[in-house]
Amino acid sequence: MSEVLIYRTTYCPYCDMAKRFFANMGVEFQEIDVTNDPDMRVKLVEMTGGRRTVPQIFINGQSVGGYTDIVALDKSGQLGELLGA
Repeated sequence: MSEVLIYRTTYCPYCDMAKRFFANMGVEFQEIDVTNDPDMRVKLVEMTGGRRTVPQIFINGQSVGGYTDIVALDKSGQLGELLGA
């Protein structure tokens, strides 16, 4: 089973959409709230190569972007491959 991490804030609608997207697929994920954690936000920018927005989603340690990125990956069939489906 793949490890899916969603870095999110409490006020981000795209974060909620990403969570629903994976839940609807039956994919388990872990949420990491960076709302009040400026140090983690800085680290997240480093981990993603400069991305400052949330959600930031990682699958098996690989940064795959945000909500619109996973939707595009799903439409292209690549998300299933990343998830090992």
